[in-house]
Amino acid sequence: MSLSHVDESGRARMVDVGEKPVSRRTALAEGFVRMSAEAFALVRESAIAKGDVLRIAEVAGTMGGKQTGGLIPLCHQLPLDVLVVECEADAELPGVRVQAGAVATGRTGVEMEALTAVSVACLTLSDMLKAVDRGMTIEAISVTEKHGGASGDYLRGDA
Repeated sequence: MSLSHVDESGRARMVDVGEKPVSRRTALAEGFVRMSAEAFALVRESAIAKGDVLRIAEVAGTMGGKQTGGLIPLCHQLPLDVLVVECEADAELPGVRVQAGAVATGRTGVEMEALTAVSVACLTLSDMLKAVDRGMTIEAISVTEKHGGASGDYLRGDA
């Protein structure tokens, strides 16, 4: 299998998607921030002095996902039809589960936009909660589902 972002001589290149058909592309991604019981209680009770960290992380994730083409080298700038980020407190972690769904009508997929949105939301949560818990971890950021395009549908096995 060859890498699409590398030419015959090994140089990095942007993939030419000009000949690909336009189609509706969707992607879902998820990740989570695992934290101490103390930090989790503050999140669940909306008791962080900086504000509603879950809603702020959702907005940050959306903003980040919209900037994917400017952040990831060789990634195409995509006009997104929609990008939704949801952060939910999860007592089993304990922590916050972050999910993002991206949709675009175009010639290339939106997996990177969904992954970037989750990553930025997780980083925002970490930033807002670091005064309470310096040992938080950001974990398991991955694409869970993808639809559209020549490579077809993808569902992660454990999703």
